[in-house]
Amino acid sequence: MSFLIDSSIMITSQILFFGFGWLFFMRQLFKDYEVRQYVVQVIFSVTFAFSCTMFELIIFEILGVLNSSSRYFHWKMNLCVILLILVFMVPFYIGYFIVSNIQLLHKQRLLFSCLLWLTFMYFFWKLGDPFPILSPKHGILSIEQLISRVGVIGVTLMALLSGFGAVNCPYTYMSYFLRNVTDTDILALERRLLQTMDMIISKKKRMAVTRRTMFQRGDVQNKPSGLWGMLKSVTASAPGSENLTLIQQEVDALEELSRQLFLETADLYATKERIEYSKTFKGKYFNFLGYFFSIYCVWKIFMATINIVLDRVGKTDPVTRGIEITVNYLGIQFDVKFWSQHISFILVGIIIVTSIRGLLITLTKFFYAISSSKSSNVIVLLLAQIMGMYFVSSVLLIRMSMPPEYRTIITEVLGELQFNFYHRWFDVIFLVSALSSILFLYLAHKQAPEKHMAP
Repeated sequence: MSFLIDSSIMITSQILFFGFGWLFFMRQLFKDYEVRQYVVQVIFSVTFAFSCTMFELIIFEILGVLNSSSRYFHWKMNLCVILLILVFMVPFYIGYFIVSNIQLLHKQRLLFSCLLWLTFMYFFWKLGDPFPILSPKHGILSIEQLISRVGVIGVTLMALLSGFGAVNCPYTYMSYFLRNVTDTDILALERRLLQTMDMIISKKKRMAVTRRTMFQRGDVQNKPSGLWGMLKSVTASAPGSENLTLIQQEVDALEELSRQLFLETADLYATKERIEYSKTFKGKYFNFLGYFFSIYCVWKIFMATINIVLDRVGKTDPVTRGIEITVNYLGIQFDVKFWSQHISFILVGIIIVTSIRGLLITLTKFFYAISSSKSSNVIVLLLAQIMGMYFVSSVLLIRMSMPPEYRTIITEVLGELQFNFYHRWFDVIFLVSALSSILFLYLAHKQAPEKHMAP
């Protein structure tokens, strides 16, 4: 009876997660597009639901909600379903929609979709060869084979996003990195933009007058054809007329310049708004957060470097370890086990909420940046693939943030994976991503003033 009650709780929560994923799909991702493939919407919502269910089960592990046998069953079932979606269903439909957009392959799209899926499976399987991610005793069809490879891709994505976020967050929040923008700078750039637009209008008028003159003289009807006619139109022009090809080239160059000036003007307005915002109470609060995150970024980079150099992975969760160090230093009586459980629950909850929120925001921005009416289905499926792998790898890494007594079922479900490898791999990719982001933002920040000062 308890198993049925536990299952009803899990099914209800999955329905709620599915509904939230459905609404996010309709209200955020596809609000500017007509939904023509409901299978894409269902796959995205199911992936989101089972991904959130894994985080829910982590919370249940800490709180002791549900029977342990029920949690184990739902852990196992949830992982099997999410792996089935990520390895078999989503890659096949990505290939199917790619082939469907190619007119020549439209009649044989099912065959070519299967070929693309087999190609994906080959490279997906070869991905595990260079990494020590599995115990040698696991068979080729074991669930650990799939989790280990999905974990490598997901941990890599997490580390790349974390490294960039750790650097970009203080850069975005801190007013120290804002360049000084005055009304004079904006007016000067707007004046250049207006002058460029006037030049474009003037040259287009000249082109229109020239075409009308040529039409009145009959040059359009008597224009020689063939290669000789093309060469003559470029190298020569009728008396009293102008070379339209050269004028068109000048117009194209000026239009490109006007686009650049418009973007720079919009950037200056945005920077000025950020300067005004930084003077408000909320702006000062985020500025303080920027300093805090900059310290955290430096500490994280330092610890990642130490972990890589010394080849170490923590055996104790960071909350328990931090409390033990504090208690020993202050010499006070403190129930480390009791309070570490509650603080770990709060910490894991914060990690889960911020991970889901941050990933959804990133997916939305990425979708708006590259999607179109033809590619939207493929991109949504790619985002579902990234989301599922991201959440599976989050479970692998969050496991270390939990006290040992709460890791038992998760470790049993995930199998005998080389967990230490994933933490070392995360440190390596995080360090590379963070240092690359620092270099990129430094160059962008250095070149921005020079670009606006250029005449």
